Amino acid sequence: MLPGVGFSEILIIGLAALIFVGPKDLPMLMRRAGEFIGKGRRMAREFQSAFEDIARQSELEELKKEIQALKQSNVLTRAQEDLAAVEADINSAVMRAHPPAPEAAIAAPAEPPPAGESKT
Repeated sequence: MLPGVGFSEILIIGLAALIFVGPKDLPMLMRRAGEFIGKGRRMAREFQSAFEDIARQSELEELKKEIQALKQSNVLTRAQEDLAAVEADINSAVMRAHPPAPEAAIAAPAEPPPAGESKT
């Protein structure tokens, strides 16, 4: 119901409308009043939904800006790139200082123990 309007007030308004308008035209008056109130409620809902849409759009724009800022200042990505560069520098320095052994030395079989010795 309406705030601040109780049953007794609505009853008095209804009796006054019945006296001033008359029983014959009262249903038509109530129908038109209902249509008017319905139109007002629809307009209020449309107005409220328009404001909610504007608020959602502004929130989305703010989120997009925050995401772009995070992409541009992504500290973790920069740290990974720096670590990869340092790793590459270290690997190249180690490879220059200690070149890989030739393949023949790696693939050579170990010398067999002398035949006369036992492992006991």
